[in-house]
Amino acid sequence: MAFECNIDDRGKAVRMKLGIRFIFVSMMLASLTYFDPYFWTLQTHLSWLLAGGSFVGGAFTMWEARMGWCVVRAMGFKTKI
Repeated sequence: MAFECNIDDRGKAVRMKLGIRFIFVSMMLASLTYFDPYFWTLQTHLSWLLAGGSFVGGAFTMWEARMGWCVVRAMGFKTKI
């Protein structure tokens, strides 16, 4: 499957910033879960899953920015950016 560029430079910048924020949030969640597992009212396994999902989502968003490709636009939806 060939990935065709379907976002412009502004969209790439927004996705990169969003990916960095997701990675930062995942690190904060992971550190809160590791150092204070009873901080959350959720179970510890769910907290790790939330941190891991945030990390994977951020990494995918940053990959989209580097490739210049957006999965939402590839499915046919119109985005503002």
